[in-house]
Amino acid sequence: MRSSLKTRFAKAAALAALAAALAAPGLARADVKLGVGAPITGPDAAFGAQIRNGAEQAVADINAKGGILGQKVRIEVGDDGADPKQGVSVANKFVGEQVAFVVGHFNSGVTMPASEVYAESGVLQITPGSTNPKITERGVATIFRTCGRDDQQGEVAAKFLAGRPGEKIAILHDKTTYGKGLADETKKSLNALGIREVLYEGLNKSEKDFSALVSKIKESGATIVYWGGVHTEGGLLLRQMRDQGVKAAMMGGDGIASDEFAAIAGPGVEGTFMTFPPDPRQRPEAAEVVKAFKAKNYNPETYTLYSYAAVEVLKQAAEAAHSFEADKMAAVMHSGKTFETVIGPLSFDKKGDVTRADYVVFEWRKGPDGRVSYYQM
Repeated sequence: MRSSLKTRFAKAAALAALAAALAAPGLARADVKLGVGAPITGPDAAFGAQIRNGAEQAVADINAKGGILGQKVRIEVGDDGADPKQGVSVANKFVGEQVAFVVGHFNSGVTMPASEVYAESGVLQITPGSTNPKITERGVATIFRTCGRDDQQGEVAAKFLAGRPGEKIAILHDKTTYGKGLADETKKSLNALGIREVLYEGLNKSEKDFSALVSKIKESGATIVYWGGVHTEGGLLLRQMRDQGVKAAMMGGDGIASDEFAAIAGPGVEGTFMTFPPDPRQRPEAAEVVKAFKAKNYNPETYTLYSYAAVEVLKQAAEAAHSFEADKMAAVMHSGKTFETVIGPLSFDKKGDVTRADYVVFEWRKGPDGRVSYYQM
């Protein structure tokens, strides 16, 4: 990947100015900028809110303690709308604003092209939610993630389904980088276990009427539908399955990890399964942060704390490197160093993946308060 001379010059000038400010005691120090790229609007806005809220709370807590390397952190938010082209525009905007690092994006299909812009421009990136394996398989030294990978959760899903003898499995996806990637990884793991699906189909994210697809599910005799996609289409598909008398259970990945899934799917959501790491809200390291969120009447579910943790990692990496330069921070992160975060200790391998893979299975059911949500099995 080759960056333009203009981009290189701008980046070099920004780093030189930053170095001069750090080296001269008594001079005013400019804020260091953190870009937060996420779907703030659109169908995946629930996840965008989680990423934004997590990053903003982390920055507020860090600034209250003096910032990073003596500088306050200022957030620049970019709305990618879950669209790859818009994500690239956000990435170019961040580069033009001379952000030092980025937390984002959420959708794997957005992270892939945006990450090329960041890599070319020397901007460190941590995604809290993009799980497609290819993201860290391209040899890009400055991209990391605090979440796991689809091949990891696909394997967990396949083992769970294989442990339910007699199930007839339909595999559906939304044709996105994330959704199809997750469905294919699960299919691959199932097939390796000697289990063949009775149906494999894709749908378009823009569709609202899934009647024809529901008819295919019914004709296939499927007893469980594995869904590769997010909560919006997944919830709508499940509602229409129930409306047409299809009683097959559903299982999905981390893309349905939002209470909005239950609101969209309706009463038929009970009995749905999902892969996700153990609830980060229950970790002792997260207790104070969770308390702060609840004081704001906000439930820090799923990716909120993964985003908060990404900012914590950036702070510790910059301080260990004594620099905001992407290559120096990346070298620290690739070194095997353990970072203490609200989702527990994290370290990264040479690809930029976290070294722990802790996906488990959740079930959607009524809790003690009568509200339907996801609970670890």
